[in-house]
Amino acid sequence: MAENTVQVENHPLEPLSKEEIGIAVSILKGQKGLGAYHRFVSVQLKEPKKELVQAYDGSNPIEREALIIILNNLDNACYEAVVSLTKQQVTSWKLIPGVHPMIMLDEHLECEKVVQRSPLFQEALKRLGIDDPSLVMVDLWSAGHFGAEEDSLVRLARPLCFLRSDEKDNGYARPLPLIPIVDLNKMEILRVEEYEYTKIPAQEANYTPDRVGPLRTGIKPIEIIQPEGPSFTVNGHEVEWQNWNFRIGFNPREGLTLHTVTYEDGGRKRPILYRAALSEMVVPYGDPGAIQNRKNAFDSGEYGIGQLANSLELGCDCVGYIKYFDAPMTNSKGELVVIKNAICMHEEDYGILWKHTDWRTNDVEVRRSRRLVISSISTVANYEYGFFWYFYQDGNIQFEVKLTGILSTAGLHPGDTPKYGTMIGPDLYAPNHQHFFNVRMDMQIDGNENSVYEVNVVAEEPGEHNPRENAFYAKSTLLATELEARRNICLETARYWKIVNDNVKNEYGQSVGYKMVTGENCFPFASENSSLMKRAGFIKQHLWVTPYHEDEIYASGNYPNQHAGGDGLEFWTSQNREISNKDIVVWYTMGHTHVPRPEDWPVMPAAYIGFSLKPVSFFNQSPAINLPPSPKKNYCSSAVTANGCQS
Repeated sequence: MAENTVQVENHPLEPLSKEEIGIAVSILKGQKGLGAYHRFVSVQLKEPKKELVQAYDGSNPIEREALIIILNNLDNACYEAVVSLTKQQVTSWKLIPGVHPMIMLDEHLECEKVVQRSPLFQEALKRLGIDDPSLVMVDLWSAGHFGAEEDSLVRLARPLCFLRSDEKDNGYARPLPLIPIVDLNKMEILRVEEYEYTKIPAQEANYTPDRVGPLRTGIKPIEIIQPEGPSFTVNGHEVEWQNWNFRIGFNPREGLTLHTVTYEDGGRKRPILYRAALSEMVVPYGDPGAIQNRKNAFDSGEYGIGQLANSLELGCDCVGYIKYFDAPMTNSKGELVVIKNAICMHEEDYGILWKHTDWRTNDVEVRRSRRLVISSISTVANYEYGFFWYFYQDGNIQFEVKLTGILSTAGLHPGDTPKYGTMIGPDLYAPNHQHFFNVRMDMQIDGNENSVYEVNVVAEEPGEHNPRENAFYAKSTLLATELEARRNICLETARYWKIVNDNVKNEYGQSVGYKMVTGENCFPFASENSSLMKRAGFIKQHLWVTPYHEDEIYASGNYPNQHAGGDGLEFWTSQNREISNKDIVVWYTMGHTHVPRPEDWPVMPAAYIGFSLKPVSFFNQSPAINLPPSPKKNYCSSAVTANGCQS
């Protein structure tokens, strides 16, 4: 076997190993003669075609391929390459004209150094009375696209700058009225935009234990132990737990992904989801001020949720008996980088699952719920986002985002009042903003042919069939085309959507399915003419449904960085393709409107947003009815009797 070859016996959806990544990079560099000015934006598994994966039985290996995105800094050109690990060759090399790939972690680090060392920037600092540029934090923000020719032609950044008092200080307490405009290909400053604050905020706002003063006392330990180990089993990235079976993936852009989710019911594995992942997220700010009005961060498509993932720590980010998964990828030079413990998996107690007391006999039956948690946390400059998938013993699936970190702050301009934000300190305010997340779910309810129905709860008309005028019923409407399936939540009718397989019935003749139970949501406040709405059309609707297409993965399109807009979900669904009884993808957009509070400073307590997929007619009865009672000793206080817990 040649030095560069690799024998792969993994499942076709197993993420690329460290060895495979190294081989793919070596092949591409060698066969395409890549130089130092070629940057590796991302290296990840090129997932095989769905039909091949679904037919895979382990008897015949499927070709292993790597998808690599390259940026040529000299030509400002983006290329997509496919490297066959099986054939040991580059099988595709395509120029993608007129796009800017996502910003790499290396660029964040280089940009900060370039700005700090720039004579132009240092002169601007001196005019503010600042002599030490090394204390300036430079947060790289994409320039976006606001109609200027410069927005498209040059790979630009418009960083926000903050001042630390020392290297451990919270610099977000001191935003600076300076915006350096950086050419990221040349790594040079084109100009520095200077604005005016009434005063650069001076009050410290630190949060580490050594700086916040006396810590509270009286907190007794809570310990979570599983002396017999966890209830899940892991084979590579395949997981089995409480009738669930699925595969975990990870890539630099989306971060955590789930694949081939099934539930074992009556001895057969019933498919529910083929693939699920965060497709895109955008954070638009609602402040019209000169420094703030370009802030529309596409945190997935512009910055890469996966490449910004944290290395999680036992007892802090995750508690219990933990299984970690590492995430191998590359830096922009193509060198191997491994994010240790990028994914955390563990079980949690989740309170009562079901209970009934027979008051006639005083017999009590109660079952406690536990859930399996798969999570990853990413830091995008000032904010942290935790992405959590939960699996439950009653067949439910939940996705949740936990938002925490530090507010993006601003100083007051002369004559300003914080109309578009909240004062959180002397001369310091936090602008209003929103967070929108889109989750792509390639549905597979008992097969590939699925349909989506909208269900609205309707009050019955008064009349002889409703003499007490109290009746209401659930009215289902088939969403047959993409335009029909552009839908929003409606509290007035308790609206939900169900994804069903009309070709498969339960014992009662009902189509098997899952329903989407929505949580917190909102609508965007930006106008239709805004740059945000042109580039992030996916936030216009809460629900979208498309027929499966392997190239339609990201809600804002493949390359949203500095893109003028018009790509992604809004463009695809304008074709108005048929989606009834088809292989379909369901896209859900959820939004959180954040009007900051002083209590969100200096670090924001976590906010939660998410949705659930719940079985509806998928089972003939509760799949959790066969759970065994919990041993009483596990739930007693320190005072117990021989017969169990004291009342």
